[in-house]
Amino acid sequence: MASLSGLRLIMDDIATTTGSVTGKEWLNLGIGNPAVIPEVRDTWQRMTGEALTASFGDVSCRYGPSRGLPEAVEAIADYFNRRYGWDVGPRNIVVGPGSQMLCFIAAALFTGPGASGDTRLVLPMTPDYTGYQGLSLAVEGITGVEPRLRIQGKRSFRYLFDLPALEGLADVGLMLLSSPSNPAGRCASPEEIQRLIAAAQGHDVPLVVDNAYGAPFPGIGGLSMAPVWDERVINVFSVSKAGLPGERLGFAVADERHIDPIVSFLSNSALHAPQLVQSALARALRSDVLDTLVASVIGPFYAERRKFVESLLAGSLPEDIVWYLHTAEGGMFCWVWVDEEWFDDLRLYETLKRRGVFVVPGRHFFTGAERSEGLGRHPRQCFRISITPDTDTIAAGVEVIAGVLGEMRDASVRNPR
Repeated sequence: MASLSGLRLIMDDIATTTGSVTGKEWLNLGIGNPAVIPEVRDTWQRMTGEALTASFGDVSCRYGPSRGLPEAVEAIADYFNRRYGWDVGPRNIVVGPGSQMLCFIAAALFTGPGASGDTRLVLPMTPDYTGYQGLSLAVEGITGVEPRLRIQGKRSFRYLFDLPALEGLADVGLMLLSSPSNPAGRCASPEEIQRLIAAAQGHDVPLVVDNAYGAPFPGIGGLSMAPVWDERVINVFSVSKAGLPGERLGFAVADERHIDPIVSFLSNSALHAPQLVQSALARALRSDVLDTLVASVIGPFYAERRKFVESLLAGSLPEDIVWYLHTAEGGMFCWVWVDEEWFDDLRLYETLKRRGVFVVPGRHFFTGAERSEGLGRHPRQCFRISITPDTDTIAAGVEVIAGVLGEMRDASVRNPR
């Protein structure tokens, strides 16, 4: 926890580089922030303003319960019961300072040293969100299961779960995945979730499903991908991608045997999450404002933006290079695989940086990029592009990426290994 993970080093490098050079225009396609959508921003400003006027003295000038602001906890329970037919109450809910903190708490509670031996946090499929790799306080306390690759057509591919490998692992304490995933945008189907639940049951561990990009909000994976209730699943949700990343608010919904220790952990560490934004969230849930934003603004925005970026890549990247785009059902990124021996993700990153463009190297999303047996060089042949910058920035950045790929190809021909 005292050192930066791989991607954090990259993001720190981007911040340092852009901050140290004045007068230069940077094209940042590595950014993880959600897009600034005026209707979303204005709605949250209004919701927060109403909460500020109505309840500032009660929620911001007093300590509150560690489980969460009662009005927020009750609104969350009512929302999920009404929308999905669940039967949950306050005992099934905890509100925390961001979904990543809730994932960290779950890792601290369910993995590490124990009476029966050391257990690990397991990512059922890599690549997955690199922030997970900083969740363990134990050295080598996190491992990931490599996927199987399936080529789909000329320019697309897809990752598949290797369930036998997952089921055969030892020392599992907790399973965790994002759906839609960061970086690939892959949604786990209801059938796959059920098979993951069965694997978790076989290991007798919880399964955390991070719905930060999924349903019900922000819904950047299609509203049909509903979260699944199961006594073994800890469903984690975030308000960040729905428009409030800076407020650090998330919540978990699960069986109370999993929620109660998380509440205790929060009480012992942070006491509770910020309460003014909890009040704003309660108002948004009760008024259906959030559902309206997702259906009419957020969902359509990202669907249209993804079509734009995928079309741009298809028309811009060199035809004589073997590259594939991961088929994505959601999320805020495009995940590109360049299947050429001469390609290296860090070399691409450094070359693009000198041209004023930033992407994210792919290796940091894998837990064993340097020693992969089944995937070979694949973890070092991928990179992530954000679809959230404005379209002019994306178009200009992709043009530079295409040119650099062509230069890397030409250099490999002149100087073969």
